[in-house]
Parts: sequence; structure tokens; C-alpha cells
Amino acid sequence: MSMLTHGLERLSDWAEQRPRTSKERKAQLKRVALRALAVLSMGSVLTALIALKTAIHVWHLHA
Repeated sequence: MSMLTHGLERLSDWAEQRPRTSKERKAQLKRVALRALAVLSMGSVLTALIALKTAIHVWHLHA
């Protein structure tokens, strides 16, 4: 029966032995998250500018 629960025992052992996240690691993760958010924001702005340029072009085309 221990053969069936061996994987579960290993998971609980891993959870107990997991080291705490250091302050440096948290700061690094925060920087990565902020950079990812900045890239996504820039992509959204670029998309909005392309849509605006297209709308102006179509408006002038039909005017």
C-alpha cells in the first residue's frame, strides 16, 4: 500500500522542505512582472494608434 501513496508522501515532504522566497528573488520577480506589464501596455498603445490611423485613412478616403 505504501507503493500507492509514495508519490503523495514525496509531495508533502517537498512542501515542508521548500525554502522561503528571499527578498532578492521577490524583487526580481516584481521587476519582471513590471516589465511584462509595460510591454503589454506598449502593445495596446500601438494597436490603438494603428486603429486610429486606419480610421483616419478610411474617413479621408470616403470624404
